[in-house]
Amino acid sequence: MKLEILPYKLPLKHTFTIAHQSRDVQDTLVVRLSHGEHYGLGESTTNPFYGMTLDNMQACLQLVAKELAQMVPIHPVQLWAITAPLFKDNPFAQCALDIAAWDLYAKIQGKKLYELLALDPKKIPVTNFTIGIAPIAKMVEKMQEQKWPLYKIKLGTANDMEIIRELRKHTDAAFRIDANCAWNADEAIANSKELADLNVEFMEQPLPKDDFEGMKKVFAQSALPVIADESCIMEGDVAKCHGYFHGINVKLVKAGGITPGLRMLKEAKDLGMKTMVGCMTESSVGISAIAHIAPLLDYVDMDGAMLLSKDIASGVEIFDDHVTFPDRNGTGALLL
Repeated sequence: MKLEILPYKLPLKHTFTIAHQSRDVQDTLVVRLSHGEHYGLGESTTNPFYGMTLDNMQACLQLVAKELAQMVPIHPVQLWAITAPLFKDNPFAQCALDIAAWDLYAKIQGKKLYELLALDPKKIPVTNFTIGIAPIAKMVEKMQEQKWPLYKIKLGTANDMEIIRELRKHTDAAFRIDANCAWNADEAIANSKELADLNVEFMEQPLPKDDFEGMKKVFAQSALPVIADESCIMEGDVAKCHGYFHGINVKLVKAGGITPGLRMLKEAKDLGMKTMVGCMTESSVGISAIAHIAPLLDYVDMDGAMLLSKDIASGVEIFDDHVTFPDRNGTGALLL
């Protein structure tokens, strides 16, 4: 198999700010894994918070490319297990290859990815549309620019509740809030009561990722469900979050791809937890992969390509009440 590594810069429609960073451009790495007439595409964006850069992702994938050159296509789960030692310090790069492997394998089988996984594309929950931190007037403007039935509001400021109160005046859409580790337990509990009255569906990662003592208190006293994000990165984190969160948000990029993501979702379901997959501002390459596994989920956050001023690919199209898949096998993603 041949692996090509393709770096891109994804321009955003608006400056995207969360509790610990802001950006106007998102660096991303697309890989193309080919064998004979077929190829698969995968993607992972960079993230300085996790130390993942274009340079270290490319260096890792270049080493793996030498191994792949001696191999023929095998099931992605097998490929993930074989190559895992080469990715032990770089799950982001691993994700790009894993998505490409699933895309390639499904194409070789002559199936769309959701068909290969025996999933029903009609059972996809509505994605939220994310509103990043900004002056309140700008956040209102973003909502008015993109009318949507469900918004995810990024918080982590000195005036979080004021933001939600003001945004609520401008829409009847449901809200989800993501504090990105910015609150303490007492704040989260107090805020949850008012947020519940403001038609907020759940709180994502209200406390720092290692504050499980605080989360035990929040889990018991919150008026809203709480979903783990930064506290649930890898497979081993799912069991740790049980009894502290009502559900988990799996980011394929952080976890190392679809392969471990599917295992994490199954484990969470077996534990009676809610399941969600989120995005990391990927293009339609990464977002299309998420859409194919979305029938497994209670919640989904796959608006990454919608936040771009220019996409580098075509693939699934996301609407406020449904998702359409291109008439192509694999994930359906195609570089423009």
